[in-house]
Amino acid sequence: MESHKHSPIHRRQVFRHGLARAGMIAGVIVVTSLLVGILGYHHFAGLGWVDSFYSASMIMSGMGPTEILRTSEAKIFAGVYALYSGLVLIASTGVVLSPFMTHVLHTFHAEEDSGGGR
Repeated sequence: MESHKHSPIHRRQVFRHGLARAGMIAGVIVVTSLLVGILGYHHFAGLGWVDSFYSASMIMSGMGPTEILRTSEAKIFAGVYALYSGLVLIASTGVVLSPFMTHVLHTFHAEEDSGGGR
């Protein structure tokens, strides 16, 4: 008899919970990073709030810079923020994919446990 913990319904619930949790974590990472970009562009480049949002969003999405930056501080911030945004993309993708990878690993482990007589 299969225990409640190993039932397909329980595994789906755990997967959905993990996926929702990973989505929330990735969302917090992205929104926090976007806020850092908005504040940085506003402070260092002297852009208005809407232009700061636009510039930070374009950098985070990988589209590239939108404004010509005049000061060295603004250029350094933009470069560091662009590098940081690339790492955020990689990290948030890893967080979102982690429930899928866990599910795959559990599936292989379950097949290994049920198939062997050792």
